[in-house]
Amino acid sequence: MGASRCNVEHVGLVLSGCATAAMEDGTIHELRAGSLFYIPTGPPGHDSWVVGDEPYVSLHFLGADSYASK
Repeated sequence: MGASRCNVEHVGLVLSGCATAAMEDGTIHELRAGSLFYIPTGPPGHDSWVVGDEPYVSLHFLGADSYASK
């Protein structure tokens, strides 16, 4: 979407794999299979990335409708 950080609020459940969500203040949340997660809205927002070789799959209950809109 052209931004350096995501400003969308996310609530979800990790089904498989592992990812991190890095907050602007340096806090890093590890998201693993079976984890429920809440990532607050920005700014300053967050960055995230997949950890390891296993595909990361999660269900987003909140935030998905605006996450990848054009």
